[in-house]
Amino acid sequence: MPVAVLALTAGAFGIGTTEFIIMGLLLQVAAEMQVSVSAAGLLISGYALGVFAGAPILTLATRKMPRKAVLLALMAIFTLGNAACALAPDYPLLMAARILTSLAHGTFFGVGSVVATGLVQEDKRASAIATMFVGLTVATLLGVPFGAWFGLQFGWRAAFWAVTAIGVLALAVVALFVPRDTGRSVKPATIAEELAALARPQVQLGLAMTVLGFAGLFAVFTYIQPVLTRVTGFSEAAVSPILLVFGVGLSVGNVAGGRLADRGLASALVGTLAALAVVLVALGVALSIKSLTVLLVGLLGMAAFATVAPLQLRVLEKAGPAGQTLASSLNIAAFNLGNALGAWAGGLTIEHGPGLTALPAVAAAMTSLGLAVALWSLRLDRVPTAICSAE
Repeated sequence: MPVAVLALTAGAFGIGTTEFIIMGLLLQVAAEMQVSVSAAGLLISGYALGVFAGAPILTLATRKMPRKAVLLALMAIFTLGNAACALAPDYPLLMAARILTSLAHGTFFGVGSVVATGLVQEDKRASAIATMFVGLTVATLLGVPFGAWFGLQFGWRAAFWAVTAIGVLALAVVALFVPRDTGRSVKPATIAEELAALARPQVQLGLAMTVLGFAGLFAVFTYIQPVLTRVTGFSEAAVSPILLVFGVGLSVGNVAGGRLADRGLASALVGTLAALAVVLVALGVALSIKSLTVLLVGLLGMAAFATVAPLQLRVLEKAGPAGQTLASSLNIAAFNLGNALGAWAGGLTIEHGPGLTALPAVAAAMTSLGLAVALWSLRLDRVPTAICSAE
């Protein structure tokens, strides 16, 4: 892979760490801010909704700027936002700081995906996306477990200061190694062309399968700390190494998903979403058995991130060259809308439903809906209807 793609991976690592780090610190944040665990979980939903709202706005606002300049500006926002999180004196300001940080997320991954695919051969596009997303998986593999441990030892604020330092380093790496000429020379599409691409039914179905598929993951993963400690019976100190197992699964699944998508996008879409639903069902059955729970947490990470490259490439293909940048950013926003939807559904299940033990079943139902949308979308590819002709 070109070194520029690896530089994007560094930025993805920083952003991935700040997105997920709060999951290993929910109990500490809730205690200091004097809010419930479900309210602390809304810090994840707030971040996700900030990504969802910020991605299209910033993408359109920066569409005529050089892509490298956009990436650098976004890393600066990310770094300042994490410093604000570390300094936040109360829950509302912490939420505001999380939302500020989130504004960088969707457009960075959206623009970064387009840059990455423009730097490689046609048959390596999914692998290039997967390589950039390795930063996200390494963030979960190392950044999140380390953050959970670091926060337990030195306080959750110290964990956010550490992420701020990561942001400074990632900014420097992107500045040094991402070229000004980011690949294929393409005249920027007009706003009308970008929006017309989004209006295509297959693009909308692609976004829907992303939202529903990932809502399943986050209905469980948002509350992984209380699930592991209060249901399965692990100590708080055990959460960090179990998150490491999840991160190993992410790394394997992310690479596998990219390779599968390069070989056959349709089969990769169906296979990865189906695998995620099956793992969630199995996790619900095994929560009372510690060894099986750890194994399934690893498989959950593998299945979840095997879907990333296929889902992203599906939207890029259906949007076409004119709509790729905005569609790519919106699909990252869709991942985070799924994050928010899953966290919200999980919170409802905890506060007003059966409780923590039911989270995997709720999650499996959401992912199964995403699989159904994928099957419908692929069927439309094969049926010569007016909908398909719009593609």
